[in-house]
Amino acid sequence: MATYVIGDLQGCFEPLTRLLQYIQYQPALDKLWFCGDLIARGPDSLACLEFVKSLGDNARVVLGNHDLNFIASYYGYSKIKAADNLAPLQNAANLPELIHWLCQQPLIQQSTDQTFLMVHAGIAPEWSLNTALAATAEVSALLQTNPQKLAAVMYGNTPTRWQDAKTAEERWRFTINACTRMRFCFADGSLELVTKSGILEQAELIPWYEFWRNKTHPTIFFGHWAALNGYSPVAGIHALDTGCVWGNSLTAYCIETQQRFSVVA
Repeated sequence: MATYVIGDLQGCFEPLTRLLQYIQYQPALDKLWFCGDLIARGPDSLACLEFVKSLGDNARVVLGNHDLNFIASYYGYSKIKAADNLAPLQNAANLPELIHWLCQQPLIQQSTDQTFLMVHAGIAPEWSLNTALAATAEVSALLQTNPQKLAAVMYGNTPTRWQDAKTAEERWRFTINACTRMRFCFADGSLELVTKSGILEQAELIPWYEFWRNKTHPTIFFGHWAALNGYSPVAGIHALDTGCVWGNSLTAYCIETQQRFSVVA
């Protein structure tokens, strides 16, 4: 039995099938954890979503920014760009079922033994782990019961500090931004939500994971940041988005052996 944490699929179903062959995935024994952004931009988002959903309890998923944007678009609070290549998914006969399933997925997944956790983008510098779990649980509860209410207020770049979130809506927005959009932060820990480049080009900005370098935390897996190409310099924090949708590779990390496996796009 093995547990594999897999980086952003973004509709790249064919590389996923090759990756599973490469790791000799055994459906009856192995568990797959997906770092979010199952869909968007790649050629087969519908197949990715249906496959991961079909895994049932053998899969653990967190939502990424593209997944949340698709949910919001379904309820009329966002528009899908042509470049997202989501028309087949939008026209799927089982779309309501797929949307319902997406809405059941959380922003953070933690292992039963609490030794590792997975998030799409990262964990805010101001948070403790308990605060992160409580904040994301609040968002997940609303997403499961009233997704329209969440979709109506989740867009925007403010507040950039958790301490400045004075209303429930501001807490939800900050939580979604930290967990699904964040890459860099300013020196005071506030979120910087515009820059998408690698770390070498941004001397005045600090990658979010640097704020966790000296904190006690379980092993953290994240995706979202393709420019890192799977590299994080902080021990116990692993970047897994290796830019499959951009023509690079799709990566899985085996928890038990601490090995990485990649296939080219």
